[in-house]
Amino acid sequence: MKRSRNVAGDRRRRKIITVLWAAILALGTIILIYKEMTALLYILATLGVTALLVVVAMADLAHAERLTNDPRVSGDSAAIGNGITSTMGKKSARSG
Repeated sequence: MKRSRNVAGDRRRRKIITVLWAAILALGTIILIYKEMTALLYILATLGVTALLVVVAMADLAHAERLTNDPRVSGDSAAIGNGITSTMGKKSARSG
């Protein structure tokens, strides 16, 4: 009989896997530092930063922005930050 999984159990399992990955990578880094393999550390650091940049570049940030519940127009961030009433997208009486 197949046991159904609940959301909390899945979240806990993913969290444990993430912690294990972080611990393994930290241990590997410590071993490489101890053995003074700096060339390999530089290569791995470069690949890690490159992978992070690719993930950020591929992220669909425009789509995620549309899903927020914030009613303010996100394109007028200067007005939002200063507390000024936004005039973005409004037609003025002069343009007529």
